[in-house]
Amino acid sequence: MRPIRSIQAPSAVVMVRPHTFSPNPETAADNAFQRTAALEAASSTAVAAYAEVTAAAAKLEANGVTVHLFDDTGTHNTPDSVFPNNWFSTHAGGRIALYPMYSPNRRRERRVDVVEMLKANYRVQDVIDYSGLEYDDLFLEGTGAMVLDHVDRVAYTARSNRANAVALERFATHFNFEPMVFDAADSHGQALYHTNVLMCVATEFALVGFSMIQNPARREEIRARLAESGRAIIDLSTEQIAEFAGNALELTGRERRLLALSTRALNSLQPAQIATIEQSVQLLPLDVPTIELAGGSVRCMLAGIHLARRAR
Repeated sequence: MRPIRSIQAPSAVVMVRPHTFSPNPETAADNAFQRTAALEAASSTAVAAYAEVTAAAAKLEANGVTVHLFDDTGTHNTPDSVFPNNWFSTHAGGRIALYPMYSPNRRRERRVDVVEMLKANYRVQDVIDYSGLEYDDLFLEGTGAMVLDHVDRVAYTARSNRANAVALERFATHFNFEPMVFDAADSHGQALYHTNVLMCVATEFALVGFSMIQNPARREEIRARLAESGRAIIDLSTEQIAEFAGNALELTGRERRLLALSTRALNSLQPAQIATIEQSVQLLPLDVPTIELAGGSVRCMLAGIHLARRAR
């Protein structure tokens, strides 16, 4: 029996399997989670990343999640292609958004074949393309820059050079989200490059590194807003955020909803936090230590599909 569907938890995702994976030198300056030392062993790193994505996709499929797996052979120099959630998102009502990307080599990640697959298999009414904003230096890196509450229609967004206010306002107007913008920084005062390393909003709970939200009033406003929705609030420490505990995604599996996160992230959670999470979802750890060298984890690897499936 399928679990009760949640608009927050898609049952299908797009993943990209890289053949020439390496941390992206163009994004290292503002991504404190990235480890460029991995460039020293490029060939072994690429082999390991390919295997990790293959195994992660298989584990998701085994738990009832539909995975549309695309390969990136590396011919276009796209080192971050394993993170497709940054360049597109899908939305109920049959709409797709294409986003303006900060780093020039990330702009090459956008793929016509992914969009055509979505049109062929799901009901797509409209594709809104914001990528032209790149020429005006206005960037909004999808569901990396925004953490979307699809139930209460809130777009939680940490200010950064990858989340421009003008681009955010256009998205919020077109897709009917209320933007909730805030400043967030790590223990060294460096602004977080993406919001989805800080927080995860699921159907019945939210994982948030509240201590990293700089303004106390805004911090409590976000806490209250999430609590008003009836969600259990799980406060993550800065150490847990550094272990990618906030970079998780709720999905709908075969028997119940799942929380996909990395093994590293799961190992950082406290027993009480795990108990709260397991009241509504099954934890599904994926082992992706090589991918995490690039500064992103499981949530970044999964582009959720919130579209209605076409009749077979």
